[in-house]
Amino acid sequence: MSYRGLNVALTIPCFNEEAAIARVIRDFRRVMPGIAIYVFDNNSTDDTAAVARAEQVEVINVPLAGKGNVVRRMFADVECDLYVMVDGDATYDAPSVTRMVDKLIDEHLDMVVGCREASAEVAGAAYRSGHQWGNRMLTNSTVNIFGGGFTDMLSGYRVFSKRYVKSFPALSHGFEIETELTVHALELRMPYGEVMTPYYARPEGSVSKLSTYRDGLRILKTIFRLYVSERPFAFYGICAVLMAAVAILISVPVFAEYFRTGLVPRFPTFILSASMMVCALLSFACGLILDNVTRGRHEMKRLAYLTIPFRAS
Repeated sequence: MSYRGLNVALTIPCFNEEAAIARVIRDFRRVMPGIAIYVFDNNSTDDTAAVARAEQVEVINVPLAGKGNVVRRMFADVECDLYVMVDGDATYDAPSVTRMVDKLIDEHLDMVVGCREASAEVAGAAYRSGHQWGNRMLTNSTVNIFGGGFTDMLSGYRVFSKRYVKSFPALSHGFEIETELTVHALELRMPYGEVMTPYYARPEGSVSKLSTYRDGLRILKTIFRLYVSERPFAFYGICAVLMAAVAILISVPVFAEYFRTGLVPRFPTFILSASMMVCALLSFACGLILDNVTRGRHEMKRLAYLTIPFRAS
């Protein structure tokens, strides 16, 4: 579809969304007639793929389980100027897409996130309190570590520029992909924005695939992994300081005894202290080396990002 002179594609990751997928396709077609729609079916066991094909859209099967694997395939296979990504569960507001796309074009952004705004009735059923609390906690953790001003990091409704998509490595496997999408924008200092969008209850027959505790722990693990890989000097520097502090603390009685008697009766403690201090120095050196490696990776991703010009109508 040509929207303000740009080709826009709607990419829909889905799994067992037979009850909702047709509604999602029709709603977005009504808002943006003629939009290119791609449904990425993650090995559904119901008739999701058949229902989507009946709506005359391209359906691509992704055999590897997990939303992250779907997003990796989406970004690799689809070629367009702007990408709209929305979950296939009919909970996101289709009319909001024009505001999101307009914001991205007018403000020269690389990512716009549709922040969920649910009514009290919907929040109790579709957007459970556990999910809301977990989202706030994980979003705040990411913002505190990597900076930025995101308010709904885990939203599945986003608009991307082509240069964002083609510079994104997509290493995650499951629902933690939203965390990686957010950190990618923050680490390359891409311009981004947010648009508040209504959030609706799932249609009858559609069930959430998100596990509050299992997926929450996976997202926390992803945040920690990204912290280690993107902030290596800070991580290994903290480890070095802690080990050095413990080494000094346990060495104080040893040195006190030595200065008083000229003997070192606690030789194992002295060896442990010296070993921990060596480990602290090694950790500090690792942080310096890995920080330079990380800078190199950022430069390569930034160069890949810059090879694709921003097209604005």
